[in-house]
Amino acid sequence: MTNEDIIYGVHAVIESLEADLGNKLYVQEDLRGKNVDQIKSLARDKKVSISWTSKKELNDMTQGAVHQGFVLRVAAFPYASLETILAKSEETDNPLILILDGLTDPHNFGSILRTADATNVTGVIIPKHRAVGVTPVVAKTSTGAVAHVPITRVTNLSRTIEQLKAQGFWIFGTDMSGTPSHQWNTSGKLALIIGNEGRGMSANLKKQVDEMITIHMEGHVQSLNASVAAALLMYEVFRNRF
Repeated sequence: MTNEDIIYGVHAVIESLEADLGNKLYVQEDLRGKNVDQIKSLARDKKVSISWTSKKELNDMTQGAVHQGFVLRVAAFPYASLETILAKSEETDNPLILILDGLTDPHNFGSILRTADATNVTGVIIPKHRAVGVTPVVAKTSTGAVAHVPITRVTNLSRTIEQLKAQGFWIFGTDMSGTPSHQWNTSGKLALIIGNEGRGMSANLKKQVDEMITIHMEGHVQSLNASVAAALLMYEVFRNRF
């Protein structure tokens, strides 16, 4: 996001208001119903001004996206520090940190965050360059999970992985060949790398992993969508915690 950006859609707007990120709320002027009442009440509690706005103006603000009649102007997204995520991992049994290696599709990123919230992922690490950050589309797709999953941006993923290793994390990558996911030993402190949608993991990061994990497939396609693969592996860790 820029210094000031927008969030849209019912769930994303509610979560952002609850997280005290809202600066100004725009509501479709002819909209009625329980969502309007709930969001208006929340905005007033948070001292966020409300502007009744035409559907056309909201369409222009969101460039035609599905906004459900609600647009929230927000401050720049508050990325967490790596230290915050590491501190959180010390308070968690069997923590899992996701490392997104050059993900570029905001819908994939948002979907991954949604699953990360559902499976108690400790935090998400993304690179500052050549990768998608937290955008309005990411926030909308995540249905508000951006307000609950710590996300940090780092300059150098390779250096960050070394920091994680020094903190006792096992580093796992995803590839077509490796340990089948159902045989993955998910005990301990885990960091899982999800590669770019097209090229997969970068060669440099492959050299740093302790083990590659693969998802068994019997069909004709060679790989799964990044968010689907990430979800399956997050749930594998989540399942093994119980």
